[in-house]
Amino acid sequence: MTAELVRGQNHPLPQSRLEIRVSAGAPVVAGATLSDENGKVQGSEWVAHPGAPTLPGLEVSRQAAADHRLAVDLDAVPEAVHRVSVLLALPTGVGGPVRFGAVAAPFVAVTGLDGSEVASYTITGLDAESAVVALELYRRQGAWKVRAIGQGYAGGLAELLADQNLPEAGLLAGGINDAVAQGVARSVQAPLQGDRSRQPAAPAVGPDPGGTAPTSPYATQGGPAVPPTPATSPYGGQPPQHTPAAGYPSAPADPPATGGINYSHPGRQSTAPPPPAPPAPPARPGRPGQPVAGDATGWSMEERLYNQVWGMFEDLARSTAAYRSAVDFADSRMEKELDQVLSDPRSRIGGQGDAAREAAQAKHAQLVDQARATLDRDLAQLTAESDVVEPALPAAYARWDNPVWHAYRVPMETPMALRLGDLHLPESDPLRIPMLVRLPLERGLWIDSGASGSLDDAFHDSHDLRRLALETAVAHAARLLAVYPAGDFTVHVIDPAGSGAQALAPLVQTGVLAAPPAVGAAGVTEVLGKLTQRVDLVQMAVRGGASESLPPGFDTAEQLLIVHDFPHGFDDRAVNQLRYLADEGPSVGVHLMMVADREEASAYGPLLDPLWRSLLRLTPVAEDHLADPWVGHAWTYEPPLVPPGSQVLQQVLTQVAAARRSWNR
Repeated sequence: MTAELVRGQNHPLPQSRLEIRVSAGAPVVAGATLSDENGKVQGSEWVAHPGAPTLPGLEVSRQAAADHRLAVDLDAVPEAVHRVSVLLALPTGVGGPVRFGAVAAPFVAVTGLDGSEVASYTITGLDAESAVVALELYRRQGAWKVRAIGQGYAGGLAELLADQNLPEAGLLAGGINDAVAQGVARSVQAPLQGDRSRQPAAPAVGPDPGGTAPTSPYATQGGPAVPPTPATSPYGGQPPQHTPAAGYPSAPADPPATGGINYSHPGRQSTAPPPPAPPAPPARPGRPGQPVAGDATGWSMEERLYNQVWGMFEDLARSTAAYRSAVDFADSRMEKELDQVLSDPRSRIGGQGDAAREAAQAKHAQLVDQARATLDRDLAQLTAESDVVEPALPAAYARWDNPVWHAYRVPMETPMALRLGDLHLPESDPLRIPMLVRLPLERGLWIDSGASGSLDDAFHDSHDLRRLALETAVAHAARLLAVYPAGDFTVHVIDPAGSGAQALAPLVQTGVLAAPPAVGAAGVTEVLGKLTQRVDLVQMAVRGGASESLPPGFDTAEQLLIVHDFPHGFDDRAVNQLRYLADEGPSVGVHLMMVADREEASAYGPLLDPLWRSLLRLTPVAEDHLADPWVGHAWTYEPPLVPPGSQVLQQVLTQVAAARRSWNR
């Protein structure tokens, strides 16, 4: 059981290797201080922050983000340390909120390495404060405990550090804020010369993992990211140093050589795994160096394509990180050279100073051009690979405009993953990487119908945004119905006010729903009651090892509940049932898809924060809300909308409905 702490409450820690997960309504700076038995921080070297993210037994994020994961190994903490305080602060000088009262209450959870929560704390009551000590891990009689603190500081990070008896707290706070504002926290050293290759990486967004692919949960504003533990974290091995990761694409010392693009992917294995499975078929014939669909490991073409998409995502993440790092290096180098020129009064006047400035600017332009040339080379390779991979994707991985949907047939087996949209970065436009998540869904979906930082200026009217959000939910539901075998997936809809009738028409008219959309408070109560009872029955059967004892006629299919226009029609009991389904449903095949504006449910306060955090937040329009705390990217998500005027959705759902009728006979 998770201990939900209140301010001042403590709880024992059952293990030494932990993660501290932070979720806030806006980007925050996460850090930590180490203090002795008297509560004193010995110096800045006892503070972990984005500019210096690692200490013995402790690692924090390298940039401001809405979600963080702090790694802690209490066995590796020095003996002199008796307290680890976790700090949160709003970054200054970046145009964001200046007080915690203007954002959602921050949530902090202490978890084990397997993700199981030990204790959690929602920091309420903050207003003018811009920095807060969230919680502390402290040593007591040889054992470690966690205590909820929630002490805020209106004076910001400087006041917080000063309160911890840190000498020169103001200078350190200024340095932290400057690092975040200038992007130094995500920079690495000047890029080294080297070839582009695929190496293991741990980004926090991208295709959801499984099989032989690495883990890749998503960092969103609706829920904490769950990236895999890097090999150099405090969980094992030495803390990471500020050096470029092996295999990172980078700007060469000289301009790239001309010639054909190399598609051999030297870091990626393209042979099949060893027996007993049959070997992978040979690559398709083609010109030397031509990209090939399925150029990855896997037992089947579906798995190889899945892993290939993952590899493309990793390549794009690393190439962009190297480019941004090179630009940061060029900026800092030019700034340093200009400072040296200006520091000499004799060079401020006359041609000597002008010549030095021009030389610094020319070198800066040369470095940036070299970095851009390398990025363009990598983007050209990825674009050519994408042009080959996209047409070869199966229906579950394909866009709605892919011809594979015109030859659609109801599948006999459930695919390993599903496409939820596309991902791209500003530097990579128009290249798009499919966003794949594993099936069955491990968490619910939240289609955000509220106003947000959309990149599409066409949707300012709240009514249009609500309509588009429900259409997006219908497209997701249709894709889920289409990729499951007949009878293996059931969809329920709650539309209390009946305002979504037009957008829901494809699901209603084709007859793929389990029942007509539930309307009114009575309909909400009935549907939630049935699904809650289902979760209880399956959990009892599983725990008792008697799954065959389920009632006769029990629907064993995966269940999806689409909730529109929340919280209209929901009383307190219904809200609690919804939270229960979000938390307990996925493990027994009951999934939630919320189409809602969080602001409309703000009257519930922190009560609903766990609900929003448990869901994967998606948007009906393009928005760069998927955070990548490890590489430092904000990925732009684009929903998988049906092309205007296309009848593909209606045709697919008609086939699904026909297959369901045949299956029920």
